[in-house]
Amino acid sequence: MAKTDTYNYKVVRQFAIMTIVWGIVGMLVGVLIAAQMAWPILNFDIPWLTFGRLRALHTNAVVFAFGGSALFATSYYVVQRTCHVRLFSDGLASFTFWGWQAVIVLAAVTLPLGITTTKEYAELEWPIDILITVVWVAYAIVFFGTLIKRKINHIYVANWFFGAFILTIAVLHVFNSLALPVTWIKSYSVYAGVQDAMVQWWYGHNAVGFFLTAGFLGIMYYFIPKQANRPVYSYRLSVVHFWSLIFAYIWAGPHHLHYTALPDWVQSVGMVFSLILLAPSWGGMINGIMTLSGAWQKLRSDPILKFLIVSVSFYGMSTFEGPMMAIKTVNALSHYTDWTIGHVHSGALGWVAMVSIGAMYFLIPRLFGREIYSIKLIDTHFWIATIGIVLYISSMWISGVMQGLMWRAINPDGTLTYSFVESVQAMHPFYIVRLLGGLCFLGGMLIMAYNLWNTIVGAKPVEARIPAPAS
Repeated sequence: MAKTDTYNYKVVRQFAIMTIVWGIVGMLVGVLIAAQMAWPILNFDIPWLTFGRLRALHTNAVVFAFGGSALFATSYYVVQRTCHVRLFSDGLASFTFWGWQAVIVLAAVTLPLGITTTKEYAELEWPIDILITVVWVAYAIVFFGTLIKRKINHIYVANWFFGAFILTIAVLHVFNSLALPVTWIKSYSVYAGVQDAMVQWWYGHNAVGFFLTAGFLGIMYYFIPKQANRPVYSYRLSVVHFWSLIFAYIWAGPHHLHYTALPDWVQSVGMVFSLILLAPSWGGMINGIMTLSGAWQKLRSDPILKFLIVSVSFYGMSTFEGPMMAIKTVNALSHYTDWTIGHVHSGALGWVAMVSIGAMYFLIPRLFGREIYSIKLIDTHFWIATIGIVLYISSMWISGVMQGLMWRAINPDGTLTYSFVESVQAMHPFYIVRLLGGLCFLGGMLIMAYNLWNTIVGAKPVEARIPAPAS
């Protein structure tokens, strides 16, 4: 078969395998720093093992290494399959794989060494930022070039979400990362003070909104209908979901800066748009779950569908919780507490990781032309992961509400009822429960790796033929 007659599955395979590898690495670092929060002695007085350095490594590893690899793999697969053409450029696609792995390795070296801009989700210094930009431009060329040469007139909705994620992350990354270099490993932001904070959270929340939401909604809109063998519940709702989400999300960042020096009206705008976001988010959740309408019985026997549908349920839960936490009176209690950590992980583990895992279980056997080694192991993975998420987020919710209440408790004479150290002591048992939840989730990833290794070992990579155009 000529290359032009087949899809480019090689780059999809590469990113899919690295999704599993980086998922294990990122979650292993997460488990270590969760243990450090319970027992700080576990940093062993080694600077590059301290929580402050490893925490940035953990977030970059799970968001950009694990999540990013999943998005590259699925978007490259989906855009080819729904457009009936090979990727625009094999060379550029290969460059995005090796360039993205180089970014991740550079992050893994620089962040533990303390080489950082200190900006949330944008900690990498300027030379790495430039490499990210070059890789991302290549990614955009491959993705949109493939869309342009499509043989199917219609652009499937998953590609709208992938396209919006690619374009928006490019703009966010470039403008938030504008800096004045002073050495090869140090730069200073071009923005000052409150402007820097506002630009950072315009970037930071939309890294959540577009990297961790829009991109993974693209996964949802392709893989749930495929695995369920059902059409999307409402195509009209998916289009409304897309445009309303894209418009509203970009304004929500100021809710991270309630009760700071940010102008009060900007905080209020962020709060209002966060509340508006509830409608499109739940519209998308309903669309994903109701795709199973008429085929609910499949949930009993199909663990991949369990991952996909439960992930959408967590998406609905975390996108209800987020707008509620953006309300100023609620935020007065939740701000700076573990409640925020619980919220982030209900989205990160429950939504992003679960939908990625479901997609990888769908993809990898097809990419290697093998049946999955063990359906029972997928089911085991599902239950261990779900138990881990529930332990993690419930412990952080309880710990966070308790923290907020202890910090604001006041005696009749106006003095604080509790010292800060007393609140830290009270949180200790919940940190141990969180660690157990993280260990469960990591254990599930190791089961997945074992299952997929046994699926692909000795397998011959698949070359799938592109369908001929209808006459």
